[in-house]
Amino acid sequence: MEQHGLLVIDKPAGLTSHDVVQRVRRALRMRRVGHTGTLDPIATGVLVLCVGKAARLQRFLMTRDKEYRARVRLGFATETHDAMGKPTTPVRDTSSITEADIERVLAEFRGEQEQIPPMYSAKKKGGIRLYELARRGQSVERSPIRVRIEDLELVEEDGVKIRRFEDGTAEFTMRVRCSAGTYVRTLAHDIGQRLGCGAHLHGLVRTAVGEFTLSRALSLEAFEALAREGRAAEALIPLSEALPEMPALQLSELDVRRVLHGHAIPGRGFRHRTYVRLLDAWGRLVAVGESEPERGVIQPRVVLEP
Repeated sequence: MEQHGLLVIDKPAGLTSHDVVQRVRRALRMRRVGHTGTLDPIATGVLVLCVGKAARLQRFLMTRDKEYRARVRLGFATETHDAMGKPTTPVRDTSSITEADIERVLAEFRGEQEQIPPMYSAKKKGGIRLYELARRGQSVERSPIRVRIEDLELVEEDGVKIRRFEDGTAEFTMRVRCSAGTYVRTLAHDIGQRLGCGAHLHGLVRTAVGEFTLSRALSLEAFEALAREGRAAEALIPLSEALPEMPALQLSELDVRRVLHGHAIPGRGFRHRTYVRLLDAWGRLVAVGESEPERGVIQPRVVLEP
């Protein structure tokens, strides 16, 4: 029997997001599984998967803010902006860089800004993915993207804020809360440029996607074990809880039938355009609608049932 809901996995290092999707598909013996935002192979942490009918909600989930705990290595930059790439600058001594210097630079990156995607990314130029061009030794002009860094904070790890190494490099950990589409490894690279010493991302944990936090995540192995026991449904977040930031409206039986046929229903309680969860009498998510105050209706945009 096909399952439906959201699955929050703690992605292990070394796997791509697609690798995780494939393993969950095999565990559930179903094809309709997709993720809501890529994590690089070196990264770990929250990966939200849409299972079954939840795939129809993917576009709403893709736009959620993300939160990360990122380790940044100071001293040299790399071609990929992370520890997987070759150094592109010589190692520079970082002994003169202080906590105050880092705090000052982090403050400069808070707020809305334009970020240039790295060459080693899945963005396309002329129909070709940038990482394919980069592997051929090509570098092309990339259009900047608008991102928002909501919070950026230097945090302690093992009781210290800066860890220094014998080769003159140093490392610090930062907590990042940002808009969807932000490249944290490019943020690390840009911080290194601003400090004048070069930097790259040395480790990354995604701690939250919207309200879905690491504390709610299952390891991939734990989920696969549940699936083998026929208990996979225990790990799935119901569709009715998938979009808690949206207002909810419980429908009459007549309005449920209207929505299932794509027809608008009365909705005069909304003064602005907004998405609304449309629930049946049992609290099940029937559809996501959009209020149209000028018409006094809610128009179904994504229908989940039957």
